Amino acid sequence: MRAGAVTAAATLMMLMSSPAMALVRDDGDDPGTGLSVGETLGLYVALPIVSFLVIAGLCMIPGKKK
Repeated sequence: MRAGAVTAAATLMMLMSSPAMALVRDDGDDPGTGLSVGETLGLYVALPIVSFLVIAGLCMIPGKKK
């Protein structure tokens, strides 16, 4: 019960707080352009799946030789 109350209170405090200094740009700050939907899906969805499949395939190679 206590853990749930602490978690709920911490989450509520984080949601209500404002980002520290997020509205003020630093000297030399150049954020650049954002990612498109395709680039985001490729980077955060397709690339990890392909990496997993390559690693799994390399791990299965020694077992297939026997």
